[in-house]
Amino acid sequence: MDLEVSPALTIPERELGWRFSRSSGPGGQHVNTSDSRVELSWNVADSLVLSDDERMLLLTRLGHRLVAGVVTIAASEQRSQLRNREIALRKLADLVIAGLAAEPAARRATKPTKGSARRHLAVKQQRSATKRNRQRPAAD
Repeated sequence: MDLEVSPALTIPERELGWRFSRSSGPGGQHVNTSDSRVELSWNVADSLVLSDDERMLLLTRLGHRLVAGVVTIAASEQRSQLRNREIALRKLADLVIAGLAAEPAARRATKPTKGSARRHLAVKQQRSATKRNRQRPAAD
């Protein structure tokens, strides 16, 4: 089962590694007998489907999640191994999409408008007057 990340990028099944283990959480007695927890691994550094630019981008952006160039996703939300496999595949696809997404445009600094500056000062003066009125009158 290949993972289609986008129409332009599909990770073949041979590059994906699966590990299964017993999951904690819901399931009653069933949880002690079945391996429903899923770990999905993908070697970003050695992947053949990525261009050099995409590989460098992913290695840079996902660096904190990588161990020796391999990203590992765990899923144990469901009682079924099949559902957890689907969840893990979706998580990996979302992670790769986010890693390959274009950088957002830099924010352009703007000045506050004259009206907003005036309103800001009026609110500050009002607050100052409120606090001034709370004070004990001066003894003259």
